[in-house]
Amino acid sequence: MSGQQPYFAGTSAPRADAAYQRHGTQPTGRYSPTAPVPGAHPQATNPVGTNPRGANPQAPGTRVAGGPGAQRPAPQGPGPGRSARARLALRVGALVAVAVVSGLVWWLIRYQPSTEGDAAAAEDPLTSGEFAYTEVAGPEISANCAGNSYGDVVGWFQQHPCERVHRSLYETREGDARALVSVVVVTMPEQDGAKQLKVTTDTDGTGNVNDLVRDGTATLPGAPNVAQGEYASRVVGTRLTIVETAYFPDSAGAPDTLQRIAHDALRLSAAAR
Repeated sequence: MSGQQPYFAGTSAPRADAAYQRHGTQPTGRYSPTAPVPGAHPQATNPVGTNPRGANPQAPGTRVAGGPGAQRPAPQGPGPGRSARARLALRVGALVAVAVVSGLVWWLIRYQPSTEGDAAAAEDPLTSGEFAYTEVAGPEISANCAGNSYGDVVGWFQQHPCERVHRSLYETREGDARALVSVVVVTMPEQDGAKQLKVTTDTDGTGNVNDLVRDGTATLPGAPNVAQGEYASRVVGTRLTIVETAYFPDSAGAPDTLQRIAHDALRLSAAAR
């Protein structure tokens, strides 16, 4: 049995030692990994803490870096420097956008022509029609329509109270002619009441709402009696507008011109707000 390892019961067969010598695998049984094996090459021994020649220094199941089939590291995202530059670019872009919008708004405010003044002038009821008017008395505003009326209209208002009456006097000229214009705007609770009142005041001999000269509120030298001149009326919603106009005695004009003034002055109700 010289040259052969002894075989003890309960230990691995000598063939396992041969495998250990060839492949550096760990023997089992009583053999110590540090004990020399008779007949084996001295380098076959494996001192504690060292790897046998040819053994894989990596843990089992891993591959040597750079070898065939080696695992490559996962691709990395942009570095912190690139991310910082991207954030800076976004902030700069946002600031530029804000500056552009602010500049545009400033330019519109500074240089865009304003038409509000022109529109207001075009809608001025005193000057936007066929004739231009100057207010010479009023406005007088009251909720007592019956107390500011005469004739049958007084009784009508007592049965149908109004919400408000607005009275004013205007003067207008056409060439050498000069006319006094009374504009009365009566506001009723409902449109039907305004329409019924129009029927009453449009009828001759039924009376009307006092103009400011008739009841003594306004004193105008040489003022004519507008109730004896031209008349016009119109209902818009719950409001009835009544116009009476007459020429001043020293500056009379054509009758048809006075009729045009009466109908044109209906738009002065826009001033009674």
